[in-house]
Amino acid sequence: MSVWIVAEAGVNHNGSLELAKKMAKVAKECGADAVKYQTAVPELVISKYAPKAEYQKETTGEGESQLEMVRKLHFDFAAHKELKEYCDSIGIQYLSAPFDIPSVEFLASLDLPWMKVPSGEITNLPYLEAVGKTGIPVILSTGMSTLPEIEDAVGILEDSGCPNMILLHCNTQYPTPYEDANLTAMIELCRAFGYPVGLSDHTKGWECDVAAVALGAQVIEKHFTLDKTMEGPDHQASLEPAELKAMVEAVRHVEAALGSGQKAVTLSEKGNKAVARKSIVAARPIAKGEEFTPDNLTTKRPGTGLSPMKWHEILGRTARQDYQEDQPIAPGELG
Repeated sequence: MSVWIVAEAGVNHNGSLELAKKMAKVAKECGADAVKYQTAVPELVISKYAPKAEYQKETTGEGESQLEMVRKLHFDFAAHKELKEYCDSIGIQYLSAPFDIPSVEFLASLDLPWMKVPSGEITNLPYLEAVGKTGIPVILSTGMSTLPEIEDAVGILEDSGCPNMILLHCNTQYPTPYEDANLTAMIELCRAFGYPVGLSDHTKGWECDVAAVALGAQVIEKHFTLDKTMEGPDHQASLEPAELKAMVEAVRHVEAALGSGQKAVTLSEKGNKAVARKSIVAARPIAKGEEFTPDNLTTKRPGTGLSPMKWHEILGRTARQDYQEDQPIAPGELG
């Protein structure tokens, strides 16, 4: 299948439904296949004692709890339904990652092609069972996890009824240091579990997304924002629209460039063969009846005459006609 590009809006709408809709429109204009949000009932996800992540403290300060921060960044189910209908109306796939079981059940009611399981839920057994029971294929992010943990999660999803999966390699640090991106781990995931793989990328740039496609990624998920200077936890580790568009174009170019995997002469280069290759020609005038030798033959462009691969077959034969310097040796000389 064609690489599926998911523009991760996440919570970069800052709790504004109008901004979330605008992000969907921008993602569509940039060429993304889907735009993804987050669905949660904050009180069911985060305890009042949960601290912020370090990157969240750096981007939003320490004056509020994680729960207080998240409450301001999430929509209720009715708003998500409206957002999904808007995405349908403009022709981009709506996706969302649920963070609790009621959110799983709500998203299952929206007839989505995929259920996205975020990295933080990969060890949440009752949640995974609820996801599997929806019967919806799963895109599983694997940040912060080991192979045994992924194996457990995959097994729970399969046993609960999940019909198919795509495993996304992921590093959950915002932004991810390039030296921790570890893109070739995708190959290990594919070998270990036999499912298609992709990348959920949190590096600052988009080089990793292009490289991931070259390594076989079938899904690319990348955070984007309308403005990196906006307040909020994820804006600084996100692409702005111009960058997102450039990433999509680069991914499509690399996807096209990967080709069939079979070495063959392409349509675009067929015309170059005659120009770039060589033929056996007379190195000096050759008289009819004269023997062909390395002294009176050479190879020169164009490649429209006798192939130089016939060099040893022509040596020692007798010329059947006169030749001027640079004149191609006739294929008929081989009899």
